[in-house]
Amino acid sequence: MTLNCIAVDDEPLALGLVCAFIDKTPFLTLTGRYSSAVEALQGLHDHPVDLLFLDIQMPDLTGMELARVLERNQTSGHAPRIIFTTAFNHFALEGYKVDALDYLLKPFNYEEFLRAANKARAYFELIHRPTVVLPSAPEPEEEYLFLKVEYQLVRIAFNDILYIEGLKDYVKVHLRKERPDTAPKPILSLTSLKALEDKLPSRRFMRVHRSFIVALDKIEAVTRNTIQIGAATIPVSDQHKDAFNQFLSRWS
Repeated sequence: MTLNCIAVDDEPLALGLVCAFIDKTPFLTLTGRYSSAVEALQGLHDHPVDLLFLDIQMPDLTGMELARVLERNQTSGHAPRIIFTTAFNHFALEGYKVDALDYLLKPFNYEEFLRAANKARAYFELIHRPTVVLPSAPEPEEEYLFLKVEYQLVRIAFNDILYIEGLKDYVKVHLRKERPDTAPKPILSLTSLKALEDKLPSRRFMRVHRSFIVALDKIEAVTRNTIQIGAATIPVSDQHKDAFNQFLSRWS
């Protein structure tokens, strides 16, 4: 797979280095180079690309502002992904919020550049992977989901999920133990509990509280208002009690 990309940086030396790295990478094709985000925005309007290597600190329109404009104006099939290139590490969280693929901190070498470019290639290969559909048989239900975790997509098996906790802009996915003497670190992802609820099969997962989704087959005990999963005691809110009681009725 070949990715069409542009480089945007107001520093000529930095712009030249990124362009040289792109030319050196076989699966990247440089289709434009711009010294300002305004010029890049105009160019993207006429010639959409797959990937932007984008500086953040620029006059008139910053790279972060350009990313937000592209996010608001994106259309299906024409949403370029972004790898930020900047000398300031305090922009990392903002870059995560605009769904950047990666974040290169200047000065970076070709090895670091290639690592970020490979993440981009893996992302595009994943979303363009062909799906084979057999008309004579129903499509099997997927047994996993992908979550964005620290600039990469992480595959999580449904069977490994114990429960999911909502934390403002993030969710924390609690996973089952592989061995009795180990406890896996929860996975944090910048998404909403509602968005994750829509991706989970309702026959296996249930929202029981504004801050919790539980895996139904991992419930060990219940009381009037709580659920026990391992060492965790999870509340059941009044809003979700009727649906949960209906599920419990199948236990009796």
